[in-house]
Amino acid sequence: MLNPSAGILRAARDGSRPSPTDARLLVGADQEALVATAAALRDRGHRNVVSYSRKVFIPLTTLCRDVCHYCTFARPPRPGERAYLRVDEVLAIARAGAVAGCKEALFTLGDKPERRYAVARRELAELGHASTVSYLVEMAGRVLAETGLLPHANPGVLDAAEIAALRRVSASQGIMLESVSTRLAEPGGPHHGSPDKLPAARLATIAEAGVQRVPFTSGILIGIGETRLERIESLLALRELHDRYGHLQELIVQNFRAKPGTRMAGSPEPDLEDLRWTIAVARVLFGPEMNVQAPPNLSPETYGELIGAGVNDWGGVSPVTPDHVNPEAPWPHLDELARRTAEAGKVLVERLASYPAYVRDAERWHDPGLLTALRRASDGEGFARPDPWSPGVAGVPIPASHDGPRIPDGRAGTRSAVGDDLRTLVERAAAGDALGESEIVRLFAARGAELDLVCAAADELRRRVSGDRVGYVVNRNINYTNICYFKCQFCAFSKGKLSESLRGVPYDLELPEIVRRAREAWDRGATEVCMQGGIHPDYTGETYLRISDAVKQALPEMHIHAFSPLEVSQGAKTLGITVERFLGRLRDAGLGSLPGTAAEILDDGVRATLCPDKLGTEEWLAVIRTAHGLGIRTTSTIMYGHIEPLESWARHLLRLRALQQETGGFTEFVPLPFVHMEAPVYLKGRARRGPTFREAVLMHAVSRLVLHPFITNIQASWVKMGPDGLAACLRAGANDAGGTLMNESITRAAGGELGQELPPDEMERLIRSLGRVPWQRTTLYQDVADDRRGAWHEARPLAPLILTPVKRYEAGRKRFVEPSAVGAVAERTYDPEVA
Repeated sequence: MLNPSAGILRAARDGSRPSPTDARLLVGADQEALVATAAALRDRGHRNVVSYSRKVFIPLTTLCRDVCHYCTFARPPRPGERAYLRVDEVLAIARAGAVAGCKEALFTLGDKPERRYAVARRELAELGHASTVSYLVEMAGRVLAETGLLPHANPGVLDAAEIAALRRVSASQGIMLESVSTRLAEPGGPHHGSPDKLPAARLATIAEAGVQRVPFTSGILIGIGETRLERIESLLALRELHDRYGHLQELIVQNFRAKPGTRMAGSPEPDLEDLRWTIAVARVLFGPEMNVQAPPNLSPETYGELIGAGVNDWGGVSPVTPDHVNPEAPWPHLDELARRTAEAGKVLVERLASYPAYVRDAERWHDPGLLTALRRASDGEGFARPDPWSPGVAGVPIPASHDGPRIPDGRAGTRSAVGDDLRTLVERAAAGDALGESEIVRLFAARGAELDLVCAAADELRRRVSGDRVGYVVNRNINYTNICYFKCQFCAFSKGKLSESLRGVPYDLELPEIVRRAREAWDRGATEVCMQGGIHPDYTGETYLRISDAVKQALPEMHIHAFSPLEVSQGAKTLGITVERFLGRLRDAGLGSLPGTAAEILDDGVRATLCPDKLGTEEWLAVIRTAHGLGIRTTSTIMYGHIEPLESWARHLLRLRALQQETGGFTEFVPLPFVHMEAPVYLKGRARRGPTFREAVLMHAVSRLVLHPFITNIQASWVKMGPDGLAACLRAGANDAGGTLMNESITRAAGGELGQELPPDEMERLIRSLGRVPWQRTTLYQDVADDRRGAWHEARPLAPLILTPVKRYEAGRKRFVEPSAVGAVAERTYDPEVA
């Protein structure tokens, strides 16, 4: 007769979670079939990633009113010992953790000891608190404010007010259900005499946390006298609450360890097969997406078996403090944990106290006071930033590993496995197939060996399409004004809101200075001037025409690469003519090509926050399409790593691919990582610290694959990535190093520290060091004329810049008119303090 669990497991693999009735039948399931199903579900939900949190443990008090028969953490008061850690002790632990790279502070403590011990009540009164939870709220708030660590609180059974108070200062909370079996609280049971271990009380706390949208940790403790059926009942109780509220961010399956000095010191511990069975049942009951954890220090040398049973998280691992709950079981070293995880075919990835899905939806799941800390600590997926690298920051080496802890021996077989789905996607993209949005997101999520595969495939495709030469253009940036009445939240270049805290003063270059800079660039070997500026309230289309004409008259052979689609659109509106007609006039005045900036992220949901008054996605695409229709080539760009999800990256690439397939007018794609330091959106706490190094390299690799075969040139920005970062991108699909720039203002205004010019000889030296061939090109990717090639060898130092001040805007407001798209006149107010 067939085991009924076989059909249940087949249905689970097909995406159907077992009903409560079917779940109970898993007691008799074939263990290997159960484990195989759990492993498949784990991989479906978490790819090749196993996460962990780098944390410190802060034992705020070891007093507890409960007397669990297996616990060595809680103990009664001792003469001469304080009942609670003081503020300086708490902060010292937290600061040591911050220095060691921790991002989480886990507060461990007993459950409401003031209800049992007079000494607890006295000390709390001295500390100015009526309860342990009240003191915990203060300490969590101090740790968050003074060290930046994200608190996670495990204070036991809580009421609604206590959960609410903790939510304001903690990234997550938790309580182990342990078991729904009331037998365990009867005389002789491990929970006898422990009122806070009654299942109803603990389930009520978990439910209230769901009501209040708290990312919550729970789980079961196995081997304390419960049956396997009771474990399933416990898991079903947790599942019912998660289905109702969606707040269980992780499910812990913790195995009982017998400890000397406890009443259960002689009790048998669950063996590995029992632990694997329970983990597998938890995975099957909850499905692919749930985070299932088993503490690695409680089952040493079994990493592969636990992952194979459905685990995707190791919990908190501390480089600073011991596991105060299980002091006999030391934490594994992170390098060792990474190596063992890789031997199981997975990659170890650091997370925060709040899991990625909750970080990505932070405004729903966290108090506003936590949002800045979460954003600044996270990457685009919601995992932890693994290192201090950010675009534009000097003096920070590129990471040795793009993923996290480095595997020190580098032996074959210690890198994580590659999913068949990802391998197929890479092969399809390299063959020129169009990928869908979710498939591109999958590429951007590559880590470990999958990251290696994506980068290697992109580099091989680069070699096949572009060969081994690396292009660069000798050019000069000329930003003719930094006055702008638009309210882009990422921009530290334009003067306006927050202008006093940004670099430089408002200026508006006169035409002779623009021409002087262009002529000086020509004399130093440039073949291009790249000219862009803020949207000055006094500028009209005639301003851009005069700039183009003046430079072209002075330097007929200089290529003018100028005016973003936003400037083109605004210029056309001010003249009351179409974009097409205005572009034609610009072309006649000498314009050679357009920079594809002002694109940021071509996703209107993001643009509504990032640059609400700028061109919308379709408007930007329309200007570019019109330019291409007139034979004016353009670049294409993306600015990434600020507030957007990975899905926005995918949408952006798909829109560029579609337009290039239609027009063929893009010369290149230029990923521009967000430089955060002086950006208003970052200073307001609303943005990440730019992309991580892994994300930045992946952007170049994935764009090479996704845009193939339509956009063949992928450019890396040395001014944002730095020379070492540029080299990494050139090994991951990029084939162009951009311009030498001479003057770089926009990234520098945002806090960039990597210089204003990369002279051609240094550019060529870097390219040759990679075994590649430098190619001085034109803006349109043609060979430079013989008389211009190498002209930069005789370059003289740049003369001092002349910035024409704009004193009239410093005094106050100025009214101006802006013709609308249909010729009507709209009034706007420019005020450098509020614009």
